[in-house]
Amino acid sequence: MESKIHSYWQPIFESFDVRRNPEKAKWGKAYLRDQYDLFGLPAPVRTELFRLFLKENGFPETNHLNEVIMNAWNLPEREIQYCAMELLFRMRRSIDIQTIELYEWMITHKSWWDTVDYIAPNLVGNFFADFPEIRDVTIEKWMNSENFWLQRSCLLFQLKYKAKTDAILLFDLCSRLASEREFFIRKAIGWSLREYAKTNPLAVKDFVDNTTLSGLSRREALKHF
Repeated sequence: MESKIHSYWQPIFESFDVRRNPEKAKWGKAYLRDQYDLFGLPAPVRTELFRLFLKENGFPETNHLNEVIMNAWNLPEREIQYCAMELLFRMRRSIDIQTIELYEWMITHKSWWDTVDYIAPNLVGNFFADFPEIRDVTIEKWMNSENFWLQRSCLLFQLKYKAKTDAILLFDLCSRLASEREFFIRKAIGWSLREYAKTNPLAVKDFVDNTTLSGLSRREALKHF
């Protein structure tokens, strides 16, 4: 059963609701393989409305943050979940070490690439930079979880790290998951390597040449070579 909307989200929900576009919503739902409902708002419109919403309503209190985010996640329309992710990004300097549990919950509920691929580099990536002391134990937990969305997040959290990328960790994770047949894992291996290649192309080329990777992972990794 879907949740009753939290009072914090009521203004933005109403703002989105009056601008529903059923035709665009139908197309968007098909694009997400009919898994989620949408208002059908173009991204620039949603972004501007959310900006105005934050200007008017501010951030929720941090002690209510979990319930606000989880309520958004339980609402039918996907755009509210996008707002929840953007809210967390804007509040990333206010979170504490326990927030990793919320991120894990988000990754493992209503899981699809459109949310996971935002959460991993933007939320988890920033979190591990701020709380490095729990990075390795969390990654090991996620890698052993048998949940491929958590595993994908391990591969993608360093996407924006550039020269700060822990290459030893990245190559180790790619090696450990190289034999997986799941499309989203194979794609993420290639994507993470391709992104790091912008910083250290020789290291990536050497890793790819000396590691048994799927054709998809290899093609993605070497796309810009």
